[in-house]
Amino acid sequence: MENQNQEVSPEMTEKPKRTRRPKRAKNNTNKEHSSDAVNTSSTENQSKIWSIEDFDVAEVEGKVRFHDLNIPDRVLKSIAEMGFEYCSEIQAESLPMTLQGYDIIGQAQTGTGKTAAFLIAMISDFLDYPLEKKEGNNYARGLIIAPTRELALQIADEAVKLTANTHLNVVSLVGGMNYEKQKMALANETVDIVVATPGRLLDFARSRKVQLGKVECLVLDEADRMLSMGFIPDVKSIIRMTPHKESRQTMLFSATFPKDIQALAKQWTFFPKEISVVPKESTNKNIEQVIYTVEADQKWPVLKELIEENGAQRTIIFANRRDETRDLHERLRKANINCAILSGEVAQDKRVKTLKGFKDGTIQVLVATDVAGRGIHVDNVELVVNYALPEDPEDYVHRIGRTGRGGETGKSVSFASEDDAFLIPEIEKLIGESIRCEYMVGTSQ
Repeated sequence: MENQNQEVSPEMTEKPKRTRRPKRAKNNTNKEHSSDAVNTSSTENQSKIWSIEDFDVAEVEGKVRFHDLNIPDRVLKSIAEMGFEYCSEIQAESLPMTLQGYDIIGQAQTGTGKTAAFLIAMISDFLDYPLEKKEGNNYARGLIIAPTRELALQIADEAVKLTANTHLNVVSLVGGMNYEKQKMALANETVDIVVATPGRLLDFARSRKVQLGKVECLVLDEADRMLSMGFIPDVKSIIRMTPHKESRQTMLFSATFPKDIQALAKQWTFFPKEISVVPKESTNKNIEQVIYTVEADQKWPVLKELIEENGAQRTIIFANRRDETRDLHERLRKANINCAILSGEVAQDKRVKTLKGFKDGTIQVLVATDVAGRGIHVDNVELVVNYALPEDPEDYVHRIGRTGRGGETGKSVSFASEDDAFLIPEIEKLIGESIRCEYMVGTSQ
């Protein structure tokens, strides 16, 4: 385990690990940074070279534009192509510090933009400090560890988009997917940024198919979930393979900070800056919450009516057990409702295709368990249904957080029967408010 109690001079704690390049002058953009401009093709003429002037975003009081920050033009071009203009709260809070190389401990929930926050900092650093000599193709410069396959793949997808105008390559290493394909990628591709789940990464690292001894930037995303899912021993083993915390930049993000995570954050980071963008309320005020109190045999007809009334709304239905998700999926399918299932027993390649279909709108309704649901980060989900109340109140917060993302409004409907209605007080205690209840009568199979 790394030792946090090393002797460090006061001056050392105040300085970033990297000396950053001069910040771009606002009124002299192209003259001072023409070398950082992006040429879309070597055969195209000068008029088609991209510059920051092509990224025209109005100044708005209280908002931070990406080109107000010290970000290379090649990254800004990717940001512009992705349709981003202003930083989210966590991006505005963290990037000024992480772009200087400071370690960071960030408290933030999903849907706040933290993925782009740590990726922009990492990619910018690698562009500003290119390697003079590459030790070998399988030596990773950046390492991002996430608790679930779905989350890791979504991070990798965003990383690919943000590196689209650079020479940097992204490799994902996740369990449940083709091992040989990932092995070939490590052998044949330049490994700049690795996005991985703990178990598969540890497998490749122990067999030395990927080398972690030169990692410059380490990201631990959703650390509290890695703790609850039992991955911390693997993560500790991985971190011991990376350079000491004084020689790498570490960014740790977590939605909650139990004592175990607080202790690990101190062990793994070097005089970090701390930020928190978690709202005072546990749940998003943009989400309308309601509980339908029903008999057990009322759940299906009420659910069917609810989905049919909501037309083509994008909907996620959460169940507590795999057999319950299978039963619901079969009932929805027989009712000619466009649906798919997402649970731990579904093959990973099929889960990836299902999520893609749900994102692009070809799938309307998704039936999921909590384990699979942790990786669902899809915008414009209008409705979340808890077919059964979760036994852990925090799962309720995670579930309904799939809707109302990015400032949009959403709705959460939960079914409570005599089997689980006793869980309501604990959920209300956690979120700090009462949930409106409606008694359903006259509906049955």
